[in-house]
Amino acid sequence: MSTIVLQLQKTEREQLKRELTRFAKPSKNTYIEAFFKPEGASITVYTSGKVMFQGEKAEQYAQKWGHTEPHASATVSQDCDLIGTDEVGNGSYFGGLAVVASFVTPNDHAFLKSLGVDDSKKMTDQKICQIAPLLKEKIPHQALLLTPKKYNEVIEQGYNAVSVKVALHNQAIFLLLQQGIQAQEIVIDAFTSPKNYDKYVRKENNQVTQAIRLIEKAESQYLAVAVSSIIARALFLENLEKMGQTIGIPLPSGAGHKSDVVASQILKKYGMSGLEQTAKLHFANTQKAQALLD
Repeated sequence: MSTIVLQLQKTEREQLKRELTRFAKPSKNTYIEAFFKPEGASITVYTSGKVMFQGEKAEQYAQKWGHTEPHASATVSQDCDLIGTDEVGNGSYFGGLAVVASFVTPNDHAFLKSLGVDDSKKMTDQKICQIAPLLKEKIPHQALLLTPKKYNEVIEQGYNAVSVKVALHNQAIFLLLQQGIQAQEIVIDAFTSPKNYDKYVRKENNQVTQAIRLIEKAESQYLAVAVSSIIARALFLENLEKMGQTIGIPLPSGAGHKSDVVASQILKKYGMSGLEQTAKLHFANTQKAQALLD
């Protein structure tokens, strides 16, 4: 017997209840909003917003409300036409968030290995900036950059550090597929659980219908993901340098004490508007910079 639990919005729960009215059964549990017994399943709607589907046909009923098969984390063969995605900038106070989806076929492997393509975290920034232009010219890809200003705006709108990455990865993959790319597999360097990814991606307007796999440390296993990590790192660094030139203060990568000091300098010179344009304000560095200024 399958058991599936989904967190549904109020409007979704109301629609579900309307559609299942004829299967309604009484419940004395104060935490249960509604209970239904359609053929092959029992469906419990809790006051918390969670909905539990149980029974032989649980998956069949749950799929209508956004449930998908868990993305397999098992190994995917490298020897196939593969889209891989990765992001850079998530852990840096200054700079935006760069996400790239790249399409690599087995025919590209020799070229990529000849360049020394590897996870961007293992490469120097100098090496990354040298080979990124070659990758961008040779490998079909879709790059997205969420600037700090836009990042702060979407966080204010209700996104969080995970859901904003889900949105960008999904959009990069969607736009790459729109170019006519046909991939046998799609791999994301896992930054959250498949359950979380599914929860957030359901809210996006553009939906990728092909199966997606979230795999940990994918950047060291798949050349497509490694290519994306390199292009994303180059894009992040280029944007970071341009912003530093614009405000006249070099911006460091990362979120250490050096970022606190630079942020306090920006606050002194430009006020909070300066940080809004250059930094991710929800980081603790903002408060630390304010304390340094005081």
